[in-house]
Amino acid sequence: MPAYDAPQLAQAPTIVIVGTREAAEMTPNTRESVDAARLRETTNVRNSEDTLRYLPSLFVRKRHIGDTQAPLATRTSGVGASARSLIYADGVLLSALIGNNNSFASPRWGMVSPEEISQVDVLYGPFSAQYPGNSIGAVVNITTRMPEAFQASATAALNLQSFDQYGTDGSYPAYQLAGTVGDKAGPVSWFLSANHVDSKSQPLAYVTIARPAGTSVAGVPASGAFAEVNRAGQPIYVIGAGGFEHQLQDNLKLKLGVDLSPALKLTWRTGLFLNDTTSHAESYLKDVNGDALFSGPVNIDGHAVTIPASAFSNQVYQLDERHWMHSASLVQDGSTVFWSIIGSLYDYAKDDQRVPSTALPAATDGGPGSITRMRGTGWRTLDVHGYTKALTGHELHGGAHYDGFTLKNRRYATDDWQNGSPGALVQEARGHTRTLALWAEDQWAMAPAWSLTVGGRYEWWKAYGGRNFSFAPTLDVEQPNRTTSGFSPKASVRWKPTQAWTITLSGGRALRFPTVSELYQAISTGPTITVPNPDLKPEKALSAELAVERNVARGKVRLSLFHETIRDALVSQSAPLLPGSSTLFNYVQNIDRVRTNGLEFAFDQHNLLPRFDVSGSFTLADPRTVSDPLLPAAEGKLIPQVPKRKATIVATWRPTDRLSLTGAARYSSRMFGTIDNSDSVGHTYQGFEGFFVADARALYRLSTRLELSAGIENLTDKRYFLFHPFPGRTFTAELHWRM
Repeated sequence: MPAYDAPQLAQAPTIVIVGTREAAEMTPNTRESVDAARLRETTNVRNSEDTLRYLPSLFVRKRHIGDTQAPLATRTSGVGASARSLIYADGVLLSALIGNNNSFASPRWGMVSPEEISQVDVLYGPFSAQYPGNSIGAVVNITTRMPEAFQASATAALNLQSFDQYGTDGSYPAYQLAGTVGDKAGPVSWFLSANHVDSKSQPLAYVTIARPAGTSVAGVPASGAFAEVNRAGQPIYVIGAGGFEHQLQDNLKLKLGVDLSPALKLTWRTGLFLNDTTSHAESYLKDVNGDALFSGPVNIDGHAVTIPASAFSNQVYQLDERHWMHSASLVQDGSTVFWSIIGSLYDYAKDDQRVPSTALPAATDGGPGSITRMRGTGWRTLDVHGYTKALTGHELHGGAHYDGFTLKNRRYATDDWQNGSPGALVQEARGHTRTLALWAEDQWAMAPAWSLTVGGRYEWWKAYGGRNFSFAPTLDVEQPNRTTSGFSPKASVRWKPTQAWTITLSGGRALRFPTVSELYQAISTGPTITVPNPDLKPEKALSAELAVERNVARGKVRLSLFHETIRDALVSQSAPLLPGSSTLFNYVQNIDRVRTNGLEFAFDQHNLLPRFDVSGSFTLADPRTVSDPLLPAAEGKLIPQVPKRKATIVATWRPTDRLSLTGAARYSSRMFGTIDNSDSVGHTYQGFEGFFVADARALYRLSTRLELSAGIENLTDKRYFLFHPFPGRTFTAELHWRM
C-alpha cells in the first residue's frame, strides 16, 4: 500500500520524518507502506500493531486489546518465530530478541502509541545488508511524527466484545484515552504523547482434563462439563476457562529535537510503558448444591477424574510491568553525504508475575505461590550508517552495528502470592548475547534502465554468562561461553523497461543467531532437570525473490515469487534427551533443513470507481520440513504455524468528502502447531485452524479538527482457535480531535 492522499478535510498536521524511513526507501527489498491518513480511514487501530492488519502476508497474533504477547508472522515464519522479524520505531529496536517465541519474546508494541504514528514501512526478506539476520521474514519500520508548529490531539475510544463459547457468555469492554501535544520554537522541537488503555479480555485458555474410557462411581458428582476432543483427537472434558485478563496500561513518550544546523539534527526519545494485569478463572463444574468445583476427585457422566490444584490456579495471576526505552539519534543529511548514529536502551525496570500454587477458591484470598521476576532483562543497540552520492552512478552505503541482550529470569517462592515478599530462589535462567557487525552496500546505476545493488554483512556473535539453576529438581550449571561469526552476501538487480514496469530479482544469505532463552532452556525430565543443548548453531537462510511491479493510474499491482531455505532451523520439537531413550520432550533443536516456495500478489487502486478505493493481497506458500533426522515423521510436513494460503482485501467508499465507509476481510487456511502435523483437530483449544474474518469501519469528519468513527471487528462473530480462543464480534467507537 503506497502512501495515501486523503481528502483535504483529513489532512494531518505538518510533520518532519526522522529515523529510518529514508533508509527504508533506499533498500532493494520489496516494500509496502501505509500512512496515518489511510489508517484513520480503513483500520480500527487500538494498539500500534493494528497498523499491520491488512498488509500483504503479515499476521499479528493479537488476542485482545492491550495484548502484550503479539508476535508477527510473515510469509515463511509463524507466530512462534518472533526472532525471524525485526520491529523498529524511529530506528529503535522493539523486537525482544531475548527469545524466539510468542510469549515473553513478543515485540514491545506498547512503547508506541497509535496517535504518534506517521507511517509504517514493511520490507520483505533479508535482502539488505543494513539489517541483521533476524530480517529473514520482514523488517517493520514505524515512523513517528515531530511537529513543525504547535499541534495537539485527543482521542477517546470505547470497545465492546461479545463472546460466548462453552460455559462462558459475556461482554468484555475496553476503554482508551490518548493525547499528544508538540511545538517547534526556532531550532528546538518537542513532542509529548500519553495513552491509557483499560481492557478486559475473553478467556485466553480453557481448562481441560482427559476423559477416561472406563466408567466409575468414584468422585464427587459434577455437572457442567463439555465433552470435546483435543488437537490430537483424544477425548477430553472442557471444565472451565481462564486467562480472563483485566489490563490497565499506560504509554508515555517524550521526544526532543534540536536542529544543530540546517543539515544536522539531534533527537532524544524516552518512553515509559506501564502494565498492571490481573487474570481470573471460572469453573463450569457444579456439585449437587450448585457450588463450583475447582479441584480433587470428581465424577462427570460416570467417568472418574481428578482435577489437580494447578488446573485452575495456573490461570490466575498478577502481572506488574514498568519498562523504559531511551534513544538518541544524530543525523546529518547533506546533498551528497548522509550519516546517522542511533543508540538505544531498553530496560525491564520491573516485570513481576505472581501465581498461586494452591487450589481455587482458597487461592483467591492469598496463600503460597511464586513470583517470576525479569528485572534487569533488556537490550542495548548502536547503529552507524553513512552513504554518499559523490560517485557518478553509485550510492555507497556502509555502517557498523552493536547489540547486547540480557536475560534475567528468576522465580521465587512466596508465602503470599498476592502481596508477599520473594522467598527462596526456585529457578533461574540468565545469560547474555552480543553481536558486532560491519556492512557495506553499493547501489550502482549500470544503465538508464538497470541498477545493481550488491552488499555484504559480517557479524561476530558471542553468548556468555549463561547460568541455569533449579532448587528441585536440582540443577546448577554455569554455561560455557560461545563465539561464532559469519558473512552474509546480498545482491539485487532491478530493471525498469518503462516508467510503468519494475522487475527486481533479489537474493541473500542471513544468519540468525540463537537467542539467550533458546541456548539456556532448562528441560524437566521428571525427577531431574537438564539443559539439552547450549551449543545450538545459528540458522542459515538462503532467500530469493522475483518481484514484478506495474504502476497503473492511481495505483499499482505486484507479483512476487519467493523462495527460502533454512539450514539448522531453530525449532521447538519433540525428541529424546538421551540417546536410546523412548521418552520425548519438547525443546529447541537445530532442524537440518526447512524450505518455503510461494507467490504473493498485491494490488492497490485509488479511485477504481469514483470515490472508491480497493487494495488487497493473496499469498500462496508451500512451507515444508525437508530434512529432520531427529524426528523423521516431520519430513515433508508443513512448517508449524505457517498456512498455505493467506488473503486480505480492503475497500473504501467516500460518498462525500466528510464520510468514508470501509469493509475489509482477512483469510488464512488451516495451520498446524506441531512440526510433524500430528495435531489433526484445529477447532479446539490449542488447535490451529483456518479463519475468515470480516471487519468494517465508518469515519465521519465533523470538521477539519473533529472526527467520529465507528467500527466492527469480526463482523460475523467467527469462533476460531489459534492455540487460544480469539475474540468474538467487537464494536468500537472513537472521537478524535486535533488542532
